[in-house]
Amino acid sequence: MGKFYHMIESARKLLLSVIACFGIYAFANAQLLKVVVVGLNHDHAHTIMRQFKEGKVVVLGIAESNPVLVERYKKSYQVPDSLFYTSLKQVLDRKKPDAVLAFNAIVDHEAVVEECAPRGISVMVEKPLATTVRAAEKMAALARQYHILLLTNYETTWYKTNHEIYDLVYTRDQIGGIRKMVVHDGHQGPKEIGCSPEFLSWLTDPVKNGGGAVMDFGCYGANLMTWLMGGKAPISVMAITKQIKPDIYPKVDDDATIVLGYENATGIIEASWNWPYGIKDIEVFGKKGYLHGLNGNDLVQKADTGTYRPAPVGELKYPDNLRYLAAALKGEVKEANDLSSLENNLIVVRILEAAKESAKTGRTILLK
Repeated sequence: MGKFYHMIESARKLLLSVIACFGIYAFANAQLLKVVVVGLNHDHAHTIMRQFKEGKVVVLGIAESNPVLVERYKKSYQVPDSLFYTSLKQVLDRKKPDAVLAFNAIVDHEAVVEECAPRGISVMVEKPLATTVRAAEKMAALARQYHILLLTNYETTWYKTNHEIYDLVYTRDQIGGIRKMVVHDGHQGPKEIGCSPEFLSWLTDPVKNGGGAVMDFGCYGANLMTWLMGGKAPISVMAITKQIKPDIYPKVDDDATIVLGYENATGIIEASWNWPYGIKDIEVFGKKGYLHGLNGNDLVQKADTGTYRPAPVGELKYPDNLRYLAAALKGEVKEANDLSSLENNLIVVRILEAAKESAKTGRTILLK
């Protein structure tokens, strides 16, 4: 009898455990963001598809009309046929996502917002926000009219070092006021590092991408500097762009240097498709110290004594775009000058447009 009782009790505990686990799973799944993906011709789409495969997000549908891309992603990430649609309108007529994530050409971001805003669906685009100020302002007007979030995703937003630098400057006053910022963003070139043909077809197009390296990598520095300067636009923008490899990139620049003038500080953005290796770093010079974020995890600090030392880097409240987006949709992100914010990224597009005008005319452009 005792043995039988123990068997029953063990079975009961196992059943309760299974129910508890299923409940936890169901709860966790209920908390996942439900998104629609538009476009797969941006190679950053691999990030969201990896997150989908790892169970970190629920993808309700994917709008992509290129059958080659559909087959490629279907096989790589075991995506069922039922998730694919040929247009964003088609999927949004059937699905109600928390947000739409855009992984298409920059020039197509405007059409995504035009489709989503009247439906009350928030949008996160891959950087930069738009190819022109006109497009950015139209997108912003739609976002405000229909009360949606319009956010921009940058890889460097999730670098712990960048947030540590901000904290050291503004919360702990470690280097005094900012006097100079230098941001390097670049690599050997998109073709050289093996970007997909579909990505290259618009990334190297002056209309679809808005430019070459000046847009692709110049936006990172403009985004970070706008944030570090408290959401203020620079007074002036001066830029030089070069076409070092016209045989590979005949239509766009492949190297850009942008100088931003602020009242008491200078920002230098170095963007290139011509470097021997990939780099995304930032240097910040203050009145009494210096900070160098070497990458997303490693930070070096130098005080006025002249001694370099590694600086500890804290963890992020929102370590990736999905957790940030979930918080933003709940109204938990309050900072207007957030790296992904519409306000910041409208200034980014103004900077990039002024940089292209400066490079074309040889003049320093004053921003109103």
